Amino acid sequence: MVPEVGAVQGMIANAWGAVNGPQGQMQAQFQTGLPGLSMADGTANAAMDGTAAMPFADLMTDAVGEVNRLQDTAKAAVKGLMTGTGVDVHEAMIATQKASLGFELSLAVRNKAIQAYQSVMSMQF
Repeated sequence: MVPEVGAVQGMIANAWGAVNGPQGQMQAQFQTGLPGLSMADGTANAAMDGTAAMPFADLMTDAVGEVNRLQDTAKAAVKGLMTGTGVDVHEAMIATQKASLGFELSLAVRNKAIQAYQSVMSMQF
């Protein structure tokens, strides 16, 4: 009887972890595959561990929602600072920096996506 791919990967990860300690366990988990990626036999790693793979569109929607939440938090912190309702200067600055970094990251991802789209569209088939 041939063992399943997931069982073999688990045995390899356990053996690797026993030899190399915690860092070896992390490397073994990385080597066994990333969640959501297809295996050679057509199955997905996510199906083996019971989790569902998140589509890219959902991931991007969640990221934009998180940036929006950070900006709302920063806006409330600055308003609280200006009205004097118990918000410290450092709390407002941290909130605004988090919102700024989140926005810059989302802008960079958008620019890379547009650049990739333009590269694909300029290819000749």
